[in-house]
Amino acid sequence: MNPIEKITVIGAGTMGAGIAHVAAYSGFSVRLLDIDRGAVDAGIAHVSKTLAKGIALDKVTETHANETLARIQGVTETLEAVADADLVIEAIPENMELKKMLFQDLSTMMRDDAILATNTSSLSVTELASAAPHPDRVVGMHFFNPPHILTLLELVRAWQTSEETVAAVHAAGERMERDMIIVHDSPGFATSRLGLILGLEAMRMVQAGVATVEDIDAAMTLGYRHPMGPLKLTDHVGLDVRLAIAEHLHREIGEQFRPPQILRQLVRAGKLGKKTGEGFYDWR
Repeated sequence: MNPIEKITVIGAGTMGAGIAHVAAYSGFSVRLLDIDRGAVDAGIAHVSKTLAKGIALDKVTETHANETLARIQGVTETLEAVADADLVIEAIPENMELKKMLFQDLSTMMRDDAILATNTSSLSVTELASAAPHPDRVVGMHFFNPPHILTLLELVRAWQTSEETVAAVHAAGERMERDMIIVHDSPGFATSRLGLILGLEAMRMVQAGVATVEDIDAAMTLGYRHPMGPLKLTDHVGLDVRLAIAEHLHREIGEQFRPPQILRQLVRAGKLGKKTGEGFYDWR
């Protein structure tokens, strides 16, 4: 299997733009694909803003920032984006049928030897791989938000994933300076399963009036050295995203993942976290 040099990221939202950022920063040629030109422009603008902040903090040189942006090409045509890619990483919404439709469509456009990866945080990679003509070249690459700061990369081996595929994406992850773990495909993998159970219990504590949002988060940051409390992390991830994952794991694993009512109410009210300006915290 040839070394990975050209990467296409599908979905120019927060995670897609973040993955494009770390890939381009590490020297890969990157295409950022979205059917919405506005979303592509916003994604690249987000990368530019993040790099500018890095320059201001003396963590990124201006030269490296300019080189990173030059390696990212924003596109809206799928065939143009994936035809010569070595690795395609999808970062579209957490919907199994939507992702499977995408995998089926990509099968007619990608090279036979290209790798198809999903950034899903909880859906079955084995089921996704079944929609691809070469399931042995499908793998999970679960990045964490924001990718330019959080270096963990969870590689998820589907039932069909070949050793060669795992080795190729592991090498790409090393080049991106990721700290990697390898897990077998199971609901929630390792990270979402453990992280979500803590977040859901924190929400139940707020709902029951045990303590304030701030004090519950402080308990974990000060007492357990977590870099961010579970409720603030939920605001960063997006309450709608966490609700979708909780509902999926509730079906797959059991009652411990039943979403608390406070989470459902906030999502219904459009309070999805940092991206809407309000969630468990006020970000306005």
